[in-house]
Amino acid sequence: MRTAYSVETVRAAERALMARLPEGALMQRAAAGLAAACAELLGRVYGSRVVLLVGSGDNGGDALYAGARLARRGAGVTAVLLTPGRAHAGGLAALRRAGGTVVTADSAAVDELVLRADLVVDGIVGIGGKGGLRPDAERLAGVVARSRAAVVAVDLPSGVDADTGEVRGAALRADLTVTFGAYKPGLLVDPAREYAGVVRLVGIGLEPPPAEAVLEALQHADVARLLPLPTGESDKYRRGVVGIAAGSARYPGAAVLAVSGALRGGAGAVRYVGPAGDAVIARFPETLVSDAGPAKAGRVQAWVVGPGAGDDAAAVAEVLEADVPVLLDADGLRLADRDAVRRRTSPTLMTPHAGEAAALLGVRREEVEAARLAAVRELAAVYRATVLLKGSTTLVADFAGGPVRVNATGTPWLATAGSGDVLSGLAGSLLAAGLRAPDAGSVAAYLHGLAGRFAAQGAPTGAHDVASHIPRAWRDVRG
Repeated sequence: MRTAYSVETVRAAERALMARLPEGALMQRAAAGLAAACAELLGRVYGSRVVLLVGSGDNGGDALYAGARLARRGAGVTAVLLTPGRAHAGGLAALRRAGGTVVTADSAAVDELVLRADLVVDGIVGIGGKGGLRPDAERLAGVVARSRAAVVAVDLPSGVDADTGEVRGAALRADLTVTFGAYKPGLLVDPAREYAGVVRLVGIGLEPPPAEAVLEALQHADVARLLPLPTGESDKYRRGVVGIAAGSARYPGAAVLAVSGALRGGAGAVRYVGPAGDAVIARFPETLVSDAGPAKAGRVQAWVVGPGAGDDAAAVAEVLEADVPVLLDADGLRLADRDAVRRRTSPTLMTPHAGEAAALLGVRREEVEAARLAAVRELAAVYRATVLLKGSTTLVADFAGGPVRVNATGTPWLATAGSGDVLSGLAGSLLAAGLRAPDAGSVAAYLHGLAGRFAAQGAPTGAHDVASHIPRAWRDVRG
């Protein structure tokens, strides 16, 4: 499990560690890890051209000490000071002793230095930075963007918010972010995640309390532990039955795709209710089909309602009255009465994309996309539900609190019609198999993302292909 912590928690852990170490030891640990990552990225250190962008914080000191290590290995290292009077004195002295040079940000030579560099190290703003970059740093960020240099961010790309993942203005884009001691939420949540590039965690002895994690990201082992597995005593009913109330005369394919995801999610049987029964049976004859409505369809352990449902508000209301876990998606989100969702005593899992979340919150889509972490938490609180906010980094938040789950296994090729219907069926099946709503949502997102990667392999893919690759994703996780 990857866990991410707030700036306040990280700084408290740093203070506790520094109290037990000799002065400067923590920064030297960070600088050593940073220098090693830079050397690996360069491949050949001797003769390379390295530019350090140095602000006034400790990450500027980290950059200077790392630059000194690279200079001792034969790199030509130049530090560009954005606040000359406030740069880390010890780091500056170390760089100069190692043969590095120092210029100020207003020097006429800075642009040429950056444009000719093999590597740029972003040590402008640390984890305490809020808002976009100041004008001098913004100008440098533009020069860096025009260069061909590899960019390494120190702890966090300058200009992004460490706690929220928001980017309020200009920010530097890194190819690699070397973060120290613990992940920060902004490294795992879009839009900031896009600026971080590959993220490498360097251990420096930090021990933030596990109970104070803000985000957590499942890994293969975590998902394998949560997957429902049949035993020798299992039958189709003991494994769980998931009900799918989806599709319409206009959108019969949504029902087919939701059922395709559900059949691969671990439940023992799938009941379908709706007007697309013939299409479902033609594709999946093992489905139990009913046209009597959700309340009379037979016993289920969870319901999925909404994909392609059009304006069938009655089916949505009927499902919400069921005393089993319910997944709301697509049209179901629009048709569901907020108070009816809030009154439910069984778990509710909502799976909106950014546009649907914006409509439910009464804000613009751009506001949700800019502040995804805040949006998913607010939506969970407003509806007293578990919310899976779909996107390039899928977030899962529960109204009861606790760390928000973040998933990044997907691929941009998953942005295709019907992909969300497959995800809904998959998550609903996991609910029926007995997983808690936060686990069902985050495990489904993980498997769905892997299946999308396997299906696409760098080329366009369709929702049906994604569904067919879920078993491969399942085996990959357990393998």
